[in-house]
Amino acid sequence: MDKINRHSNYPYGIIDCDVHPYPADKDAIKAYLSQPWRDRYNGGGRGHYSNPVHGERLDSRPPGGGPGGSDPDFLREQHIKPYGIDHCVLLPRAFCNLHPDPDFATAIAAAYNEWLAETWLGKHNYDGVFKGSITIAHQDPAAAAAEIDKWAGHPHFVQVMTDSGARAPFGQRQYYPIYEACARHGLPFAIHPGTDGMGINIQPSPGYPTHYIEWHTCLPLGFQAHLVSFITEGVFERFPDFRIVLVEGGVAWLPALMWRLDAEYKALRYEVPWLTKRPSEYLRDHVRITSQPLERPDQDSHLLQTLEMMDAKQLLMFASDYPHWDFDSPQFAFPKLPVDLRKRIFSDNARAWYGL
Repeated sequence: MDKINRHSNYPYGIIDCDVHPYPADKDAIKAYLSQPWRDRYNGGGRGHYSNPVHGERLDSRPPGGGPGGSDPDFLREQHIKPYGIDHCVLLPRAFCNLHPDPDFATAIAAAYNEWLAETWLGKHNYDGVFKGSITIAHQDPAAAAAEIDKWAGHPHFVQVMTDSGARAPFGQRQYYPIYEACARHGLPFAIHPGTDGMGINIQPSPGYPTHYIEWHTCLPLGFQAHLVSFITEGVFERFPDFRIVLVEGGVAWLPALMWRLDAEYKALRYEVPWLTKRPSEYLRDHVRITSQPLERPDQDSHLLQTLEMMDAKQLLMFASDYPHWDFDSPQFAFPKLPVDLRKRIFSDNARAWYGL
């Protein structure tokens, strides 16, 4: 393994929980699709809610060409080595969860998993720095569970991932086969924004926003709805080994949401008798949340108060969102933190959650 030059502030090795690998072009994915899906596949994307300026760091495009995040060696030089990152948890963007045809969506997810396993987790992973996410199409939970079973034994897949865009809150029972498979294999279930209001999915705000800035700002709404659904539907009681990761959905909303849900539970617990404790008490055992995009108030002291209120020492894991336009550098993501808290956020929490 190449020697990594540790940044002086991070001598312990960072775990970056949100790095996006991209194929060089759509043909790289088509190569893993059988017919008739190969001819139907025309790449991914969000359609009308795309960044109107640019969607990636302008300096992230590899010298040899291709989009940002498409060259593992360039990513090592630009991101891993400068900050002393021990592992990048890779979340491909297949955008398969917007398709009305569940068979097509499942085929796209499977192709992305094959591509990731052969490339980033295979021939380009000589040092083991890359850890992957099993992409699933939640339109067909049984097929998604089979895809999880297929890849669960791979040494470098460390979680299952899906988009937050959906037709129903994730706590509902039609999704149970996915959670059974995750719990069976000890794999966290990661939720990432990207297809909210796209294709067959419901927009979490009351209607469709006019602009990208509005859509992007309101992405945490879907995360909040899914988290409340997981808790109140009793998913964590039914599957005590099931764990989730909320990726790229913001951070600061968590304390207020849990305060409200705990207050509602005091008066309405008869409606959810399967809950054995206050809703917020399920977080420590079952939920982790990543730091990007990190809401930054004008005063750093207010951010530190928010981190304390959300129990960041236990729940928060660092994420950069490389190579996207709103990338958070490990060097500037947080104000000066106590040494123990910094180590928990940048390293220890993710190591424990993913077994790294």
